[in-house]
Amino acid sequence: MNNFYLGIKFSLSYFTILPITFKQTDDLGAPKVLSSMLFFFPFVGVILVSVTLLFYTFLFAKLGIYGAVISSIFYMILYGFIHTEAILDVVDAIYASHGGKNPYEVIKEPHIGAMGMLWGVGFLVIKVSLITYLLTNHLYFEFLVVAMISRFTLLPLIYFMEFQSSFVQKLKDSLSLKVILINLILVTLLGYYFINISFFLILVCGILSSLLMMRFLKKKLGFLNGDTLGTSLEISEILIIFMVVYLN
Repeated sequence: MNNFYLGIKFSLSYFTILPITFKQTDDLGAPKVLSSMLFFFPFVGVILVSVTLLFYTFLFAKLGIYGAVISSIFYMILYGFIHTEAILDVVDAIYASHGGKNPYEVIKEPHIGAMGMLWGVGFLVIKVSLITYLLTNHLYFEFLVVAMISRFTLLPLIYFMEFQSSFVQKLKDSLSLKVILINLILVTLLGYYFINISFFLILVCGILSSLLMMRFLKKKLGFLNGDTLGTSLEISEILIIFMVVYLN
């Protein structure tokens, strides 16, 4: 039970900016802790959206569309732009590979290039615009489901694909198919409860988009790592919101 609790805390600590503390004796590298961390990851999205909706409802809603824009950015601030930052590195690595450079070395560099910045800003504008649409049209439950599905899609990717990353490899070794299936059941029950049968179309869209994105990145880069996972999450989230907009 303590490992599960530590996994939840680790998931919140790693994927959000929420203030989480640990004891020196906590073994965050234990397989059961990492398994719990991944199991809870989709529900981190639910927590982030819930906090965002609270801020929007009580602080920013009276500002109209401007409040929705602020809340959209606030949602991304809550996860520290960690997944958005991955887009910058991946885009730089792809363009570097076109010039004959080693994409793995480029993706590990601490600075970013002009193309990475431009693509990152482009994705940021698109995502803020789409979330603003969800908020101003009161698609709150749909927003919750989007954040949950986009994060769930990473679990089968981690389980089935090979990564050139020691940390992701540790996550892969700790993740079992049973954990993914139980998570899928819980995500499905919540998603169906929130937004009815259309949830299944959104789920399929999320899984397919993440799979296709990772296959594309593997072909372009020749490897997969944590940055490609973050990029997959961001792009899948955008595509899922497009699906939600289409269905509504």
